[in-house]
Amino acid sequence: MSETSETFDPAIPRAAEDAPPAASPGEGDEAAAADARRWLTLVVIGLCQLMIVLDITVVTIALPSAQIDLHIAPADKQWVMTAYTLAFGGLLLLGGKIVDFVGRKNTLIIGLIGFAGASALGGAAISGGMLFGARAVQGCFAAILAPAALSLLTTTFTDPDERAKAFGVFGAIAGAGSAIGLILGGVITNYLTWRWTMYINVIIAVIAVTGAVLFVVDRAPRRSVRVDYLGTVLGCGGLLALVYGFTKAASDGWGNTTTLVLFAVSVVALVLFGFVQGRVSAPLLPPHIVINRNRAGSFILMALAAVSMFGVFLFLTYYLQGIKGYSALRTGFAFLPMSATLIVTSVGIAARLLTKLPPRALLVPGMLLAAGGMAWMTRISVGGSYATEVLPAEILLGLGFGLTFMPVFSVATAGVAPQDAGVTSATLNTSQQVGGSIGTALLNTIAVSASAAYITAHHLPPAALALNPATAKTLKPLVLFAEAQAQVHGYTVATWAAFGALLLAAVIGGVLINAGPMSQGSIEGAMGGA
Repeated sequence: MSETSETFDPAIPRAAEDAPPAASPGEGDEAAAADARRWLTLVVIGLCQLMIVLDITVVTIALPSAQIDLHIAPADKQWVMTAYTLAFGGLLLLGGKIVDFVGRKNTLIIGLIGFAGASALGGAAISGGMLFGARAVQGCFAAILAPAALSLLTTTFTDPDERAKAFGVFGAIAGAGSAIGLILGGVITNYLTWRWTMYINVIIAVIAVTGAVLFVVDRAPRRSVRVDYLGTVLGCGGLLALVYGFTKAASDGWGNTTTLVLFAVSVVALVLFGFVQGRVSAPLLPPHIVINRNRAGSFILMALAAVSMFGVFLFLTYYLQGIKGYSALRTGFAFLPMSATLIVTSVGIAARLLTKLPPRALLVPGMLLAAGGMAWMTRISVGGSYATEVLPAEILLGLGFGLTFMPVFSVATAGVAPQDAGVTSATLNTSQQVGGSIGTALLNTIAVSASAAYITAHHLPPAALALNPATAKTLKPLVLFAEAQAQVHGYTVATWAAFGALLLAAVIGGVLINAGPMSQGSIEGAMGGA
């Protein structure tokens, strides 16, 4: 494994004498058309990524309305989210291999059509089971759509400056999409019905499919199909068990028998998966993809960032709606400063600096800024102000994630052979999904435990309310305030854990990721050595 600083860039002539001859007028027109096609391709890719990320959170705010409309039992409502994340996170590796076999453009179009069909089915659902099934099908098609979009981005933009801008846009969408989903979910729920959180995908997909047919070009040749059946079963089965295990841990506890069995199955399956991948001729996940220090660092950093980011959305939503009494619409817009800052930072700052600075000079400060935002978020209180306790934290988080996501996406996919672009993109998406599942379960457990400890130490016993009506009337506001304080205490303790995850991400990014600036070098050659 090379310890030297690396540069990664498309293979572009370095010296003037190596440059191609000047283009004729006709060739110039063709070049301009190709440039326009590339940027229109970015629009299509951006729409795909936005649709995928939106669907993780857009139904969150609409869930109470759907639960009432479809008579979904409280114990079953989690499946609106779980069905999607299970299929998405569990099948991503297989989806990446499908991309490499079927072709990026073909897979993109298939994924968009399938996702739109599942969304329409979910919007027309007449029962909870029908909605859960539609969400699972959405997740299946998202598992091929996500790696198709990212691998197309990787192979379409090879010029350093263009690549930086394209990944800046993609990173902004990937980072801010969840918050945008909360905003959109609030608007749709407030002015339309929950069903439009599903139908909106059909509109986006129709536009994206049209753009894909007209503008997207996939120059990579397809390979003959060689399926790693055992690796597929072990890898996808292990990931499904892992994601579902963390989901069960969040709802039923870490000591639940089903939770423990799922974790045991996932560990055994994933260990066997790693063993098998080094011994088959056509592995589902080629080992050279994950042993490269820069890619490995990117995968780990993305997982840790997702742990904290998913926690922010979870606890900040609880805090604003449950403690501060915000409406769904107001809660959605409360996330807007973080989304706007992330987008501006990713496109306006990170994309410009990546051609001048090594990636870790962006992502390490980015993770530290985000950690600072987490530390500020621990100052929230029951009677606190959004302007002083939440807004500054959101700005810091937007700056930090904006500086981080774009270089991570670029480093993780740089120098990958065309036939491995899909599975590499899928691995990065898997890191994000698994990290999000871990964050949701682990941070929720920490918050609940901290709240319970606070109640034990400070809360008046419920029996005090039954002493007599006069005493109950006097004590009830105090008890309710103490309960709110206990919840906020739990949120802040969990936020400190998210702070630690971001500090660890900064260290790992600084130690493992040693790629050089995106300059006039060679992406392929620079990232090839592990």
